[in-house]
Amino acid sequence: MSYDNACKFLSEQYPAEFIRWLLATEPQQVEILKTELTLEPIRADSVTFLKADNRIMHLEFQTLPKSKTPLNFRMLDYSVRLKRQYKSPVTQVLIFLQETDNKVAFTEEFRDETTIHHYRVIRMWEQDSAMFLQNSALLPLAPLTRTDSPSKLLGQVAEKIAKIPNRDERQNIAGCAEILAGLKFEKDVIRQFLREDIMQESVIYQDILQKGKKEEAIIWISSFLNYRFGEINSSLIEEIQVLPLPKLEAMRNVLFDFSTLADLQAWLKEQGD
Repeated sequence: MSYDNACKFLSEQYPAEFIRWLLATEPQQVEILKTELTLEPIRADSVTFLKADNRIMHLEFQTLPKSKTPLNFRMLDYSVRLKRQYKSPVTQVLIFLQETDNKVAFTEEFRDETTIHHYRVIRMWEQDSAMFLQNSALLPLAPLTRTDSPSKLLGQVAEKIAKIPNRDERQNIAGCAEILAGLKFEKDVIRQFLREDIMQESVIYQDILQKGKKEEAIIWISSFLNYRFGEINSSLIEEIQVLPLPKLEAMRNVLFDFSTLADLQAWLKEQGD
């Protein structure tokens, strides 16, 4: 999930730059909207909702074409919910980060007997690298763009990052670039160009690292509990999700000692005492 968190960070840290890129317009006012919609939440890799003037932009990043809910239906579902909640026109852009020949990445509509819904798809491996190299907000996506010389492109990204004057921004952009470059390059190659000390000092790098570990722990624990005790009540899962990473890691160590759900509930109660 670290790739998705990096993209979400960038789109929410630099929303106007993403609007300029994807809508080719100069926004007068940009607002980041909450990602929780009414009704049941939809499971997606990374979703950002932006309001640019009087238009909603639904921006979604996808590493792989696989999805429990078909992606084209998910886009339709989001569109309806957004229009219902915000009563504004909606532009949807689905961005595939990792190269694939799966037809899902080349599908830009949902169609059934009664409905036709269109959205836009961007495949990063087809994009010209020039624009991404010229904009620090989009720079971390540059390693994923079209090139005849991937190593040369990564070197250009490193040069551009080194010229960012603000130290905090430079570290955060470097951290995101390192994470996203991992979709295309081996770690050893990345570290030839991007200084590891700068990346690891990045606030977003550390934040994403912790989020990724927490998400992995929650998925593992939820799967284990469902296997051991059957489908778990959603309120119990919610209690687990709010636990900090150290307590989640501690929980993984004691799960095998629980004979019943009552044991789990007692353990959770102890954590709140």
